[in-house]
Amino acid sequence: MRPLADRMRPRSLDEFIGQKHLLAPGKPLRAAIEAGQLHSLILWGPPGTGKTTLARLMAERSNAQFLALSAVMAGVKDIRAAVEQAREARARNGRPTVLFLDEVHRFNKAQQDTFLPYLEDGTLIFIGATTENPSFEVVSALLSRARVYVLRALQPEDIAGVLKRALADEERGLGRERLDIEPAALDLIARAADGDARRALNMLELAASLVEASEGARTIDLRIAREVASGTRRRFDKGGDQFYDQISALHKSVRGTDPDAALYWLCRMLDGGCDPLYIARRVVRMAIEDVGLADPRAFALTLDAWEAYDRLGSPEGELAIANAVVYLACAPKSNAVYVGMNEAREDVERFGTLDVPARLRNAPTRLMKDLGYGAGYRYAHDEPDAYAAGERYLPDEMPDRRYYRPVPRGLEIKIGEALARLRSKPPPSEKT
Repeated sequence: MRPLADRMRPRSLDEFIGQKHLLAPGKPLRAAIEAGQLHSLILWGPPGTGKTTLARLMAERSNAQFLALSAVMAGVKDIRAAVEQAREARARNGRPTVLFLDEVHRFNKAQQDTFLPYLEDGTLIFIGATTENPSFEVVSALLSRARVYVLRALQPEDIAGVLKRALADEERGLGRERLDIEPAALDLIARAADGDARRALNMLELAASLVEASEGARTIDLRIAREVASGTRRRFDKGGDQFYDQISALHKSVRGTDPDAALYWLCRMLDGGCDPLYIARRVVRMAIEDVGLADPRAFALTLDAWEAYDRLGSPEGELAIANAVVYLACAPKSNAVYVGMNEAREDVERFGTLDVPARLRNAPTRLMKDLGYGAGYRYAHDEPDAYAAGERYLPDEMPDRRYYRPVPRGLEIKIGEALARLRSKPPPSEKT
């Protein structure tokens, strides 16, 4: 028998749950589907949100031939075979063909380019499905020929509706089994599915089989729901959009001095299976980039947390990373060094390879001394406050620069005051 999730695929837009921002009455995509107006498109969204079902409904409503391929297993040969089927269907009865490519992001550039001539001449209507950002994973030529629709993860109440329908449906679902489900069990499965209707129906099917194995039981209770939901993870595709979105949220929470949000995103990433050592490395980056010299202890503390996890592992080492994250979020912030370094790099590009001034060069040989290397150099330690007032250390051809501008926070308050005091000293020629 086919899996419950496959049997319960919506057969019409009225059965389709979720995606109201695309399919509510009056929305452009719904209007196009109802009018049978096919166009090439890319459906971008998390697993179990209805991408394949939506593509099938579009083809059925337009009386189009529906051909489905998976980019995981298909190749150029399969595309050519699909093109031949499409040409035969058009020649035989003028019927259009929808080619649905699941996980289109798995195709490389050359494979994606294969579709282009057949979209141009109308042989195929292309519908791609992806869980990854099309901006990065789909070639621009294909993107320009297909409209992108973003599908959202289903809400727990949407998932609960899917589960209730499956329990009541006697034709395709579990209605003939006459099973009940406790409200708490229904809510647990709906939430454990994490926005994925397919996952929810798979868990429901497993729960039903456990009830069947229990003599006399006809109810999916909380104990069974916990059993089927155990071990499920929240959505987190390592290396994918979810991955980078969440590390970005963690970084921005730290930068924004919100320790609570920072802890939340840290736990989301750990819960999703992210390597804690990757997080530890990124936390060191946050200390360098966003705390900087406003609190130099942050850098050492994050390195210690990284080493602590390396020595302790999970779960004890994760607490060390959490300590570092909270410390960074609460620390005074400065990106003065980060900004200054970027400006210095720009000047390196702008001015090219300028000579080091002769006074700043070492003169370990007689020839170098005869050439004037080191002549006129003022040894800072011999000057008051170990500061040679008026001395320039940039190339002579460059204008003065102030790359490092301490912020009025944390230790950089003191650093800024000290620099301002030293820079206010007149050079020797101006002293009276």
